[in-house]
Amino acid sequence: MNTQTFIFCLHLGDNALILAQRNAEWTGHGPVLEQDIAITNISLDLLGQARNFYQYAASLFNSFNGEQKKVVDKYIPRLWKEYNRELQEDDLAFLREEQQYLNLLITELPRGDWAQSVLRQFFFSAFQFYLYQHLQNISDPQLAAIAEKSIKEVTYHLRWSGEWVIRLGDGTGESNQRIKNALADQWMFTGEIFMPGEYELIDVLSFKNSWIKKVQDVLSEANLELPQQTWTQSGGKQGKHTEYLGYLLAEMQYLQRAFPNATW
Repeated sequence: MNTQTFIFCLHLGDNALILAQRNAEWTGHGPVLEQDIAITNISLDLLGQARNFYQYAASLFNSFNGEQKKVVDKYIPRLWKEYNRELQEDDLAFLREEQQYLNLLITELPRGDWAQSVLRQFFFSAFQFYLYQHLQNISDPQLAAIAEKSIKEVTYHLRWSGEWVIRLGDGTGESNQRIKNALADQWMFTGEIFMPGEYELIDVLSFKNSWIKKVQDVLSEANLELPQQTWTQSGGKQGKHTEYLGYLLAEMQYLQRAFPNATW
């Protein structure tokens, strides 16, 4: 169970970290100052969630015996193995290779325009909202505590992004078309959310209907229709990613790789 918890923490941390990095690309480029600050703060919230999951994962690994470490070895950064010290949260965040990340594909897609970013945030926040509700009741006290803290942030993320979807869908002709384009581009990536991973400690299918209802309600208010497309992209939960993640990691990991094992 501990090795499964370790991998599950990586999945949750990777989701939050990669989307935080994508949203941070809006810093200084938001449509208006207030929304620039809002999406930057959402990025910081997600980064904080990622830290909590990585810290817990690192503490689990450092307590593992030799056999347990062998089980999760494929997720451990090769560069860290040269450092001769305990695993740290930054090692998990910044030193792993592309195929060692377990984030959902939707989180790594390019930033796109404002409609693309807010729709993705809405889809993801709705998922996190129901996930963390279930995670609060898990037997692992550390995961439950992280979920309890994080759901307060996610509730705001969901309200903020949902309001923007409605605002764009029920706005001008151009804003309506942009959110429609975003919906057409991203819907094929939402199915992966509810494809159960063997390491997941929460049955994601148990709240799929709640997620769909929330999405339907917001899209209806935005004068948008729920796509009927059923085919979906997948692979992120197994470490198979789009070409975009490699470029994102190259930028994100530059400092840690340029100055290996540096402290400040």
